[in-house]
Amino acid sequence: MENGAGMAELLSIILAAGEGTRMRSATPKVLHQVGGLPMVSHAIRAAQAAGASSIAVVIGPNHESISAVVMAVSPSARVYEQTERLGTGHAVRQARPAFETASGNVIVLYADTPLVTPATMASIVARLEAGADIVVVGFEPDDPSGYGRLLTEGDRLLAIREHKDATEAERAIGLVNSGIIGFRSATLRAVIDRIGNDNAKGEFYLTDAIELATADKRKVEYTVADAMEVIGVDDRSKLAKAETQFQELRRDDFMRAGVTLKDPATIHFSWDTEIGRDVTIWPNVVFGPGVRIGADVEIRSFCDIEQAVIGEGASIGPFARIRGGAEVGPDVHLGNFVEVKKSRIGAGTKAGHLSYLGDAVIGARTNIGAGTITCNYDGVNKDVTTIGDDVFIGSNASLVAPVTIGDGAYTASGSVITEDVPAGAVAFGRARQVNKSDYAPKLREQALAKRAQKGKR
Repeated sequence: MENGAGMAELLSIILAAGEGTRMRSATPKVLHQVGGLPMVSHAIRAAQAAGASSIAVVIGPNHESISAVVMAVSPSARVYEQTERLGTGHAVRQARPAFETASGNVIVLYADTPLVTPATMASIVARLEAGADIVVVGFEPDDPSGYGRLLTEGDRLLAIREHKDATEAERAIGLVNSGIIGFRSATLRAVIDRIGNDNAKGEFYLTDAIELATADKRKVEYTVADAMEVIGVDDRSKLAKAETQFQELRRDDFMRAGVTLKDPATIHFSWDTEIGRDVTIWPNVVFGPGVRIGADVEIRSFCDIEQAVIGEGASIGPFARIRGGAEVGPDVHLGNFVEVKKSRIGAGTKAGHLSYLGDAVIGARTNIGAGTITCNYDGVNKDVTTIGDDVFIGSNASLVAPVTIGDGAYTASGSVITEDVPAGAVAFGRARQVNKSDYAPKLREQALAKRAQKGKR
């Protein structure tokens, strides 16, 4: 958003400096994932969707891993380090170069609040554009203990009192601070250096900006968000709650878009899952990152799908695993206990059961018999199996890559195919069968004698 285009420039400052020791993890707190995406990435994506023209992220010392994730999501973002843990006001000061010359609005977000929506950010901007100097997002949790209370008078916000500094009367207030605050950039510059640390923790609270702005006769407002939208994650329990809420929102989105979920609570989506209309998904299906599903697809129970594209009209599962860059064409059927990895499968091809198709290029209308394996790995290298159109692969076949099977060819059941098969040919790659007449009783006698001998020991 640019000046002169009806809206002021928007800067988002995302605070990601918290250690998150309650997570009990070697992974920085804000890199824990919700919907398969690090929490800090959720915050950045929300800011981008709300129209932020620039993004600044404040991290703690020795957190290069966070910086790398930030750059992957927003290459133009600026990263600042807060070397001392002196509170949120101090953290925002570290991003001073980002807002020192800004002419528009600034929204301060938290990287451990992954469910904030662009709509909430847009509502903050709308209030700032309508004349507010500061806008605070509040919410009403079931238990307000530990949260800063919003002290209000009518529509005005007078102050935010941290729990440790609040009186008993103030602690009885149910409306609390989410931490998300919008500023006119000039207002932020006017108050940020005046924030002191005369409080129980000796920290510089960004929330003290409210009283400073009020004393300056500036207009301070507040808005109320849903409690689950602004949930802050500081332990594994809250991470699980955020994941649950994320999944519920994704499920609702897909069902409103025309997707049938047979048992919504058992189906798990990634942040980037794309699904077409009239898709039916049965219970207990997991979508990892990088999945695109075309229209009219049926995915049956207990499938695990990631990094895959599935074409229109396909039928997947039950108990199928599709992964690693798989491209499944339209009207393909992949049945129970079929695994596909880094393979391209043509329209109308069928692999009904018990097969592994890895590093393969398979044409259209081909039948893959039960127990088929593309033997793609020799212990060092991975090679490609190429199968043409209208091929019939007999059951229990091992296709040793690199190998090519031409259009319309057949391979006999139980074959180990190590050489190319020309188009239209039938390949036999198995040992010749030998029948020994009346030999079965002798084998049985030997087996019984062996068991009897074991019994004597």
